[in-house]
Amino acid sequence: MKLWFKSGSPWVWMTAGAVSVSLISVIGLLLLIASRGLTYFWPADIHQFEITTQAGVSKTIIGEIYEKEQVPTQQLVESGVLFKETQGETVERLLIKTGNREYVDLDFQWLLTTYIQQESTPTGLAVFERSKNGNFYGYLDSIIQDGKVVTENKNQLLAELIERAVELNDKALDLQNGEIGAINYEFERLRLKQRKHELEGDLTEQVKLEIEAQRDALQAEYLTYEKELFEYRNLAKRDSVIIKDMRGELVTIQLNYILDVIFPNDMSTIEKLGQFGKQIGKFIVNDPREANTEGGVFPAIFGTVFMVMLMAVIVTPFGVIAAVYLHEYAGNSAITKIIRISVINLAGVPSIVYGVFGLGFFVYMFGGSIDQLFYPEALPGPTFGTPGMLWSALTLAILTLPVVIVSTEEGLSRIPGSLRQGSLALGATKAETLWRIVIPMASPAIMTGLILAVARAAGEVAPLMLVGVVKMAPTLPLDGNFPFVHLDRKFMHLGFHIYDVGFQSPNVEAARPLVYATSFLLVTVIVALNITAIGIRNHLREKYKALDH
Repeated sequence: MKLWFKSGSPWVWMTAGAVSVSLISVIGLLLLIASRGLTYFWPADIHQFEITTQAGVSKTIIGEIYEKEQVPTQQLVESGVLFKETQGETVERLLIKTGNREYVDLDFQWLLTTYIQQESTPTGLAVFERSKNGNFYGYLDSIIQDGKVVTENKNQLLAELIERAVELNDKALDLQNGEIGAINYEFERLRLKQRKHELEGDLTEQVKLEIEAQRDALQAEYLTYEKELFEYRNLAKRDSVIIKDMRGELVTIQLNYILDVIFPNDMSTIEKLGQFGKQIGKFIVNDPREANTEGGVFPAIFGTVFMVMLMAVIVTPFGVIAAVYLHEYAGNSAITKIIRISVINLAGVPSIVYGVFGLGFFVYMFGGSIDQLFYPEALPGPTFGTPGMLWSALTLAILTLPVVIVSTEEGLSRIPGSLRQGSLALGATKAETLWRIVIPMASPAIMTGLILAVARAAGEVAPLMLVGVVKMAPTLPLDGNFPFVHLDRKFMHLGFHIYDVGFQSPNVEAARPLVYATSFLLVTVIVALNITAIGIRNHLREKYKALDH
């Protein structure tokens, strides 16, 4: 036994066991998040409950079962619930998503199984996904197509009419965000141009006439697009659907508010799988709705990836230059040691402190100065003197800078000094040696630092709340308006989206599955970014392997 311990085998097995436990824990956590999140997109069966309330009133409830739990009977009795029959120690209750937000107090409600007289999953029950007020559950009664009531081949006709309405709404939205948005952007530029001439004192009549002529031309173009926009909207409003809800009443809903309709109880497993994939696709490519509790998260995905890429472009050169200077040029003096210790300590500073620094220095001081020097015509409205994409990327670049510096220095220290000496002996300058020999060989270490930086930056939320991220961004930082990349704009972020939906949502029950789904998506985005960086690192490692020999 002593020889076994002296051989070091127990420590090897202990280390392997710790790594295995950690790996299993991480995989288990990811599976938990995935299972809770992906079930959000599965077309669950719609149940119809015939219940008798405590007051003896009979009514019907239609909806999806979101959750089941056992509640102590004594707790229910103490809260005022009366039971006609003797119950066990616990009573099961169901969380039902009833939708139909306009006609019920809450679109989620708890239902005790003791009140249920009959439960079924009847065919013909439809789920209408709407652009506002959430889902609507009920039976399809009839369709009003161009003023005529249609009661035959309703399901097929409804799908065609919804597709038509969605296409018209998409055209209207594209027109509003595209051509009309560009015209509004040009109107603002003309206003700022006129204001700039006023500040410079050269607003002549000729300049006024030129600006007015441009404004008139834009106004004429705007009226043309506005007319086209109203035509699309009116066409989308043409048809309606009549639905019988759980109250037994007929409700008419215009199809321009309906995005999709499915009949889950009538679908096979294959059809549900197809709908499952469709819902995931819509979640990724669509914009959020209903205070971020409905719709997709595309702006948050775009903002997260764009911000991380911009941060990587900023932090990499600064980190590499700092590491090269500390390792190759700076002597081993007391000042250099202090700088290294400071860099290492910076990695332990709470991220919110970086956010406060970014808000004070980048936004108010640096951004405010840029506004006064280059955008005086926009004042007092800030251009760069307000939180935005650029300041978020710079703040996270400073936050992750120590990681890149330390990793790059480690890579530089592993390169044999003989390679430097051989290069210098052959007549290369020190700068040439660094550029052609040292930095290429250290590039895998640089990529390692970048991988760690990206992994940390993509999940940070606290500093971004101060320097640029918002609940809902009206436009993306990248569009078709000159200069095309707008780093002064605020943006959405997956991490902040999770916080907002999970803790600031007015409808907590509806938001809970969405929190898991967005969390899984954020992990997926980070893994995808890291895999890309690891692939580049491995390519560089193979490319410059020959220099080691």
